[in-house]
Amino acid sequence: MNALGAGKTGVDAMPSQRGPASRVLAVSIMAALAMLGGCATAPPRRAAPAPLSGTSLGLRGKSAKPAAEAWWRSLGDPQLDALMMQALRANPGLAEAQARLRAAQAQAAAAQANQLPAAGLRAGTTGLEVPKGFGPHLLGGRGVWFSNLGATVSWSPDPWGRHANEAAAAGDLAYAAELRAEDARLLLSGAVAEAYIGLDRAYALADISANAQAQRLRIVEITRRRVAAGLDTRVQLREAEGEVPQTHLALLQARSAQALAKHQLAALLGRGADAYAGMRRPHLDLKAVLPLPAALPINLLARRPDVIAACARITAAAATRRAARAAFYPSVNLSALVGFASISLGDLISARSFGYGGGPALSLPLFDGARLRAAYRGAQAGVDQAIARYDDTVLAAVRQAADQISLIDSLGGEQQQQRAWQAASEEAYRLDEERYRAGLASYLSVLNAETGVLEARRLAVNLASARAGARISLLVAVGGNFRIDQPAHENNAHGSNCASRP
Repeated sequence: MNALGAGKTGVDAMPSQRGPASRVLAVSIMAALAMLGGCATAPPRRAAPAPLSGTSLGLRGKSAKPAAEAWWRSLGDPQLDALMMQALRANPGLAEAQARLRAAQAQAAAAQANQLPAAGLRAGTTGLEVPKGFGPHLLGGRGVWFSNLGATVSWSPDPWGRHANEAAAAGDLAYAAELRAEDARLLLSGAVAEAYIGLDRAYALADISANAQAQRLRIVEITRRRVAAGLDTRVQLREAEGEVPQTHLALLQARSAQALAKHQLAALLGRGADAYAGMRRPHLDLKAVLPLPAALPINLLARRPDVIAACARITAAAATRRAARAAFYPSVNLSALVGFASISLGDLISARSFGYGGGPALSLPLFDGARLRAAYRGAQAGVDQAIARYDDTVLAAVRQAADQISLIDSLGGEQQQQRAWQAASEEAYRLDEERYRAGLASYLSVLNAETGVLEARRLAVNLASARAGARISLLVAVGGNFRIDQPAHENNAHGSNCASRP
C-alpha cells in the first residue's frame, strides 16, 4: 500500500511511473507479435474427391414412394404382425443401435455446451504453517488457515469457429446414428418377414413330402396286389418299398427346416426356446401387392437411411477438419471471480474479505506444430475415408436394388415355365398311374412320372418363396417405410449428390 500511495502523492511522480509501464507494455506487444509470427502454421488446404452422385450411377427410374408404416400387414397374417411387433420392441441389435444413438446425442450435447459460458462455485480451506523467516508482520511462525468462498465464470470466445465446428461434427454424427437406428429397424423388419416366409416354405415342403410318402405307400399297395396276381415280381415290390424311406427323409428335412426357421425368428424377437412352441403355421398371401419399382428409382439414394447417414458422416468429417485447422490460431479465455478470501475462518464472510477479479488469457500454439499438423492430416484423411465409405455404401445400395429387380423379373419368368411343367407332369403321372393299375405300364414309368411331379411341386414352393423374399428385399433396398423428417439435414438427404463436398 505504501508504494501505491507514493505513486499518488504528486504530479511530478507520475511520469517516472508511466515510463517503465509503457516500456513494459511495448515489450509485451512485441513479444505477442513475435509469438504470433512463430505460431505453428496450418498446412495448405487440399480439395477432397467428390462423392458419387445418383445421376452418374444410372438412377433414372420413377421415384419410389415410402411403403405403408406397417407394410408387412399386407401379407395378411396376424401372427406375423404380432411377431414383428415383438421384434421391433425387444431385438438386441435394435436396442444396441438405440443405445449408440443416445451416446451420440449425449456427445453432441456436450459439444454444444462447450460454446457456452461455464459457471461454478468454489470453496476451500488450507492449513498453512508460515515460516518464521516471514517475520511477525507476515505471521511468521504461526499456523493459519487460508479459506476462500466464491463464484467463478469463464468463457472461451470462438473467433475461428473451432468449438462451433466440433459441435457441428458431433451433431452430424448424432444424426448419422439416428439414421443408422432407422436402418437397423428397416433391416430387422425385412429379416423377420423373410424368416417368416422361410417358415412358410418349410411347412409347404413338408406337405409335399407327406403327400409324396402317401403316394409311394399307395404304389406299394398296388404293387403287392399285382405281385399276388402274378403281374409283377418281388423285384418291383422291393423297388417300390425302397422309395418310401426317400420320401420320409425329405419329410424329416422339411421338419428340420421348420425348426431352424423358428429358431431364427425367436432370435430376431430377442427370445429363446420358450418362443418355439408358440409359433403356428404361417398363412401368408405371397402375392400381396407391395409398392415396388420396376427400375432403379431416381431417388434411391434419398430413400436409403444408410446412404444419408454416410453423407452426414462426410459433413461431420469436414467440420472436424475445419476444427483441426482452427486449432492453429490463438485461443482466448475470459474468466471472472467474485467471493471471499481470508486467513481466518472467523472473518471469512465479511466486507473486508470480499473481493473480485477477472481478465483474459491468450494461448498461442508455438512448439506444437508437429502435433497440430499431424492432427490436421488425420482430419483430412477422415474426410477421404468418409467419402470412400459413402461411395461404397452408394454402390452397395445400387447393386442390392438392381439385384432384386433382376431377380424378381427372372423368378417371374421361371414361375411361368414351372406352372406349365407342373401341369404336364401332373397329367402324365395321373395317366401312368391309371395304366399301371390296369397293367399297361411298368412301375419304372410310374416312378419317373411321380418324380417329375414332386420336383415340379417343390420348385413351385421354392420359386414362390424366393420371389416373395426378393420382393421384401427390394422393399428394404429402396428404403421401405423410411421417411425423412429432419428438416435441418434436408440437404443431406436429396440423394442425387451428397450435400457436403469439403
